[in-house]
Amino acid sequence: MAQVKVALAGLGAVGLKVAEWLDSDDARTLGQGLDLVAATASSESSARTKLAGLTHQPSYLSPGDLAEAADVVVECLPPDLFRAVAEPTVKAGKVLMPLSVTQLLVNWDIVDLATETGARIIVPTGALLGLDAVRAAAEGTLRSVTMRTRKPPAGLAKAPFVIEQGIDLSDLSEPLRLYQGSVRDAAQKFPANVNVAVALSLAGAGPDETQYEIWADPGVTRNTHVIEVDAAEVSFEMSIAGVPTEENPATGKLTPLSTIAALKALVQPLKIGS
Repeated sequence: MAQVKVALAGLGAVGLKVAEWLDSDDARTLGQGLDLVAATASSESSARTKLAGLTHQPSYLSPGDLAEAADVVVECLPPDLFRAVAEPTVKAGKVLMPLSVTQLLVNWDIVDLATETGARIIVPTGALLGLDAVRAAAEGTLRSVTMRTRKPPAGLAKAPFVIEQGIDLSDLSEPLRLYQGSVRDAAQKFPANVNVAVALSLAGAGPDETQYEIWADPGVTRNTHVIEVDAAEVSFEMSIAGVPTEENPATGKLTPLSTIAALKALVQPLKIGS
């Protein structure tokens, strides 16, 4: 198996942790090796500062140039920069690993383009669980999928919907339901907060049929998700409580670990799970 060249689009709460792992002996000797060859951030000086501790320094490139240097591009940028990374990566026939999963819904032509170019789009599980079971259930007769999310208010304060509606989450004394409806509609209102819900919907019933609730809850310290699936062949309920990162309370600490696991799966000879 040939060495896999990886580029990171974004060096925030997810990207920096992945960069540090890619610099380790574990990543560089796994299979024939995962090699961090390029990265981008808000500026080259910012990228150089964040990556100063790495033994093997990647090149700094603009978002649109990452695919020229790499086999796999991991996208973990603000949602409005998604297309600047995704389109050239897919045009080049490379592997796109997006973390801004909500943006797939409004840029679905990227998926169609991948069909033409032979590119692959691999969505890490992120701060979720059980996507294998949901995907399997979708191969049968899937009746309903419902997801309920509760987050500390600080993790939702910057959501466009919250800002547009003038909702003050700074002094909540009890849980406040911010949204109830389809995942597709939620993705427009909370583009940086519902990536896990979009991933769930794409694995199962689709963004229009998957029902979603999101709550700002001062009584929780973790990003909590409860998923209920009902199908002709199986019914199950799953719950997960992820610890938020210090850098960004909207992002759980499991997300960079899930991205690392997805990268490992590209080169490991044994893959567990469907």
